[in-house]
Amino acid sequence: MPTAPQTTDELYRALQENDRRPYGRTRTVTAEELVDVAEQFAEPVPLVHALLELQEAYTYGSEPRKSPVVFARLLTLFDEQPDVFDERLRHMLFWRFKWVANALVALPEIPLASLRQWLTEMRDRYEKAGLGLQPYYGQAYRLAAHVGEDTEPAFELWAGRSRTRLSDCEACEICERGLYHLAAGDDERALRTWEPVLAGKESCQEEPARSVSYALLPLLRTGRSDRARELHLAGYRACRRNPSMSGEVGRHLEFCALTGNEARGLELLAENRSLFDEVDSPLDLLGFLTGVEVLLQRVEFLGHGDLPAAGYAGRTWTVAGLRAEVRDRADDLAARFDARNGTTAHTDRRRARLDRAPLLDALELTLRARGLDDVAPAAPAPAPTVRTAAAVPESLPELIVRARELDEQAHPEAAACWARLRALVAVPGYAHPDDPAVGPLVRLRADLLADEASRAAEKDEFDASVALYEEAASLYDEAGAPQQAALTRARAVLTAAERPAEGADGAEAKAALLTDAHAALVRLHEQTPGLAPYQEARLLRLRVTALGLRLQTSGSEEHVAPVFAEADVLLDFATRHDIAGQVSGALMLRASTYALSGDLPAAVEQIDALLGRLKEHGPAWHVPRTLGLRGRVQLGLRDAQAAHADLTESLRLAADWPSDAIDTARLHGDLAQASMHLGRPDEALRHLTRSAELELRHGSRTEAFCTYSNAARLSLDLGRVEDCIALLDSLLAEPDVVAGELDDRLVAQLRLTRARALHAGEDLKAATAEFAALAAESAGWDDDPGSHAMIAAETAVLLAESGEFGRAREAADQALAAHAEAPRYEQLSNCLRELARLQAQQQGREGLRDALAFLADAGRVADEARAAGYEARGRSLDPALAYEHGRVNAYGQEFETALTALDEALTLLGEPGPDEEHAAEWAECVRLAGVVEGLYLERPAPALNRLDAALSRLTALGHTDETEPLTSLAARLRDEG
Repeated sequence: MPTAPQTTDELYRALQENDRRPYGRTRTVTAEELVDVAEQFAEPVPLVHALLELQEAYTYGSEPRKSPVVFARLLTLFDEQPDVFDERLRHMLFWRFKWVANALVALPEIPLASLRQWLTEMRDRYEKAGLGLQPYYGQAYRLAAHVGEDTEPAFELWAGRSRTRLSDCEACEICERGLYHLAAGDDERALRTWEPVLAGKESCQEEPARSVSYALLPLLRTGRSDRARELHLAGYRACRRNPSMSGEVGRHLEFCALTGNEARGLELLAENRSLFDEVDSPLDLLGFLTGVEVLLQRVEFLGHGDLPAAGYAGRTWTVAGLRAEVRDRADDLAARFDARNGTTAHTDRRRARLDRAPLLDALELTLRARGLDDVAPAAPAPAPTVRTAAAVPESLPELIVRARELDEQAHPEAAACWARLRALVAVPGYAHPDDPAVGPLVRLRADLLADEASRAAEKDEFDASVALYEEAASLYDEAGAPQQAALTRARAVLTAAERPAEGADGAEAKAALLTDAHAALVRLHEQTPGLAPYQEARLLRLRVTALGLRLQTSGSEEHVAPVFAEADVLLDFATRHDIAGQVSGALMLRASTYALSGDLPAAVEQIDALLGRLKEHGPAWHVPRTLGLRGRVQLGLRDAQAAHADLTESLRLAADWPSDAIDTARLHGDLAQASMHLGRPDEALRHLTRSAELELRHGSRTEAFCTYSNAARLSLDLGRVEDCIALLDSLLAEPDVVAGELDDRLVAQLRLTRARALHAGEDLKAATAEFAALAAESAGWDDDPGSHAMIAAETAVLLAESGEFGRAREAADQALAAHAEAPRYEQLSNCLRELARLQAQQQGREGLRDALAFLADAGRVADEARAAGYEARGRSLDPALAYEHGRVNAYGQEFETALTALDEALTLLGEPGPDEEHAAEWAECVRLAGVVEGLYLERPAPALNRLDAALSRLTALGHTDETEPLTSLAARLRDEG
């Protein structure tokens, strides 16, 4: 919390803001701080609101031990000052008796008698307040179900009563009723009971995610595997990494284990590894650990007990090792609950889950179908899955006709038909049907080549794509389909113009090529009679696209109007001929043109109108694309929250279509950007890895490795060192990397990030070796001396940390030489100052001369930077250098020189102001000057004067944290004086 609220109005605003945060430590800590603030006000009402917010944070943050404590304070306030509680607050208070009951049940250390005593307290309070007792009987049933005794009469007492205002929501009560039937072994009745929730008709904070997790196995047992798959995908997204829904996560892991998706289960376990340490509820933890054990037991049974697994922090785990750990902990928890309850219910339920046999050999859950043999250490999170594809016709003539029909519509499912046909045609002895509706084999071969050309273009394989299109066009001519031949040649023309431009004037040259391409497309259009409406619409679409790409390339204002004009022609034609996909395409191109021309609000307006049309007229697969575009525009408008919402919904809808229909890799990349803007780096990392996986799967290996590189760097920034190293190790072991087929600079970037991760992981030896090897290689990068300067500088620092100052000097000299060609002022200055510090610190007076030589080099770099007008992004170079002179000379026992340098640094820094970083740097400089002057030069009086003046200055400015080391030093000087 940056600034504590000073008034009750500010407090209420802070409470509202916190209420919008997701449940977790950030929200909980803020709620705790706001209670402290509320206690400062004389009014009790703000404190009541703050306590209610804190109890909610504890309840949904899976901290059941703390929730009852907060409620006790609320109940005391209610008993002492009932008038403080208006009708709304009173309702909330009585509602939360149930929260406390649930929290106490989740703690095995709370005696059963105490649980029943609390329920008696709840009943008495409800009766005294004139409230209906259905909620009380609901809690009594839950306790009976938990204990495993007298469940049936408790259920009847609850379920037979009318609901009240304080009853659980419909969705939660439906879940409980379904669980009662499930426990009785009636899957069908349980599923019927849950259906309103599973269908989304009833929902709440926890539903439908909770019911979904319980419904997965009954759906499989009753033969509804497709429904189970759909609910798993949606339900897991709603509960992943949520400590208060760890039991639900455990049931999803169990579902994976029992459907032949053990590899996905391990990936989901890795995504939820934080739950091992974040779940504070023993009951939730028991459910989670049991689900984990079901998964690990299955993996080990299949002979993969040595595979790595994500488990408790602080060590690495194998499947077998983690299973043993989880088994012991879960057995202990079950035994504790049974001991408290006087039954064997939890041990029995746990054993029943562990004894279940797989329900299906294999149920495809993800696009990336992986077996345990494919699992690599620290494998990235899985890509999103898609719904079961539409059935491909079995009859060959029907399949060919269907493929062409879908292709005419640009329907995403055309790809599956073409893939099937490609496989059939490739079979030796293929017999083409003699059917006029199908046409000759040469026509089918042309179709397949055109599809292959399209896929090559999507991978930016432009030369291959053009060649395939031209070959397909020739075959269309041979097959007597001149219109289709013309359309295919048009696609070749545009694809040829899309080749990347190189050189300083590359953009201008490419814009000229696109202008020529547009003219060629117009000629083709005019010279081709007999076009079917869908073919003519496609030619018009290619014409608009050529102009749109030209605008995107040039950014020229004069290129805007032609795009709109062509788009309007397409829109008019498609509207007259009722070609929904092209109507949508034209509107999309108009919106994109507004965005490219800088009119982002107009782009949003166009997209909103398009989305409205798509909902009414379709095509449905354009919706996620359109939402993705709006998300990108919202990023341009700097509304990251709106962008995130659009992109998330786009990604959710994209899961309904084949992966190559919507650019889900780009959606994940855009979501990573939005997440970073929202301060959610972990979420951004997740999206980056998914984007990379999709790119890799679609054959865009260079793009995939670039995205992986970004993900690795972000992982390192987040302190997830082992994850970073494992990810990079797996990438660097890829066959094309080992064979030297991937771009060497990209591989070097991966290795550089790995070296930094090794350093962060305190594997200094391995990090130094990797850095040294990279420095040697980058020395030959004549076209990129700046990168060599950076790598050589980092190498020098690692060598110095290892005490190899001779080699460090050599590496620093390499960095300086490269810096002379491509200046890296700040990086070199930081490196040289750090080298000086390390040498003086490790060698004292003996290393002073060489340390000062490093500082002399840093001084020359600072002079160059000043002459070039360079401004450092971090610490200013001159005061930082003066400070380092002071520190280095102090290490070398040249104390007078050190003090002089520190005084110079203080002069360069100037007096502190409100900026915290500047104040911290200034305070550290004062502290070191005080140490040198008061302790080493034994002049305590002037040192104390210096410190006291600084303390007064910092205190007046409110920099209390910065005063602590100065206060401590002053006290020491006074004690010793």
